[in-house]
Amino acid sequence: MNRSTDNRAPKALVSEAALSMQFKTPRVLYIEDHEDTRELVTLLLSQKSYEVVTGSTIESGIALAHSQRFDLYLLDSWLPDGSGLELCQRIRQFDKTTPILFYSAAAYASDYEMALQCGAQAYLIKPSQPSDLCRLVSDLIESSRRKWTHAGQ
Repeated sequence: MNRSTDNRAPKALVSEAALSMQFKTPRVLYIEDHEDTRELVTLLLSQKSYEVVTGSTIESGIALAHSQRFDLYLLDSWLPDGSGLELCQRIRQFDKTTPILFYSAAAYASDYEMALQCGAQAYLIKPSQPSDLCRLVSDLIESSRRKWTHAGQ
């Protein structure tokens, strides 16, 4: 039997890190001080196969974001120890790439603009349709994963 030998290494399509990121359960850090809203959104996202970790203050958000890796930060604008804008800015000091989505009742155009200036990628006014929240969460995570997959090639 005649076999040709190719000594060249196979070309990797994606790095191992990018591949494992593509198939792991997406993790969301949700910071919301209103307990009922926090539980409802956690249930909704959990049913869509997201792992949701929650906190209710800026300090809990910073501690969790420093100690674990997340695929998305979901933030409220009004927290008992300050604003979600402050939390967003503090997260951006050590994590420049993970998408940040504000989910807030603050409905002025200036609220949206300030969130984007602080480093958020998107802003959704609550209440909203559950499908809108799920679609936006999914789109932001998938977009971020595509960037990492392409960067790993």
